Amino acid sequence: MVKAVVFDVGGVLVDLDMDRCIRAFREELDFARITEVLDACHQKGVFEDMEAGRISADEFRAAVLRESRPGATPADVDHCLRALLAGVKPESARAVLDVAKRYPIYLLSNNNPICMPACLAQLQEAGVAPSLFKDMFISAEMKMLKPSAAFYREVIRRIGAAPEEIVFIDDSSRNVEGARAVGIDARLFVPGTSLAAVLP
Repeated sequence: MVKAVVFDVGGVLVDLDMDRCIRAFREELDFARITEVLDACHQKGVFEDMEAGRISADEFRAAVLRESRPGATPADVDHCLRALLAGVKPESARAVLDVAKRYPIYLLSNNNPICMPACLAQLQEAGVAPSLFKDMFISAEMKMLKPSAAFYREVIRRIGAAPEEIVFIDDSSRNVEGARAVGIDARLFVPGTSLAAVLP
């Protein structure tokens, strides 16, 4: 029996535009190393450090600005990073609203203090109020990253259901496999396909 449905954010609820983000960092900041730290599912370097909660958003901004054009500002860094977020498809919003009528819903995301507020704003704009989610498990706040077993076990503990009663939707096969390893009913979502098709 399903007792909770847990959504990844980027790539599942909020579409991602990697090319636009990379272009913004290169053209607006002259930050040449963006492809060394930015990845659709698993970040690296200073970006991973921010998403893991090892450094603050301000420390991330400062690290990027040290390698950016003179005169660039922290706001410029935020603008370029948020270029990654391409909005919520209407059909995805409808799928979330539909499943929320039947089950408690949650968010579980490798995310950071710069992008997460923008993700929630895009969900709100699409008609999915953040208050619909019973809880949000954000890597930077919890200082853990998917696909670590410790992260998933803490999610299970806080939800208060058996692992097999939790349906988790993610667009990364590594994250899905990690969740399955602790007993969660994890399902792979392929961006561009129907979100409703993988929901209970």
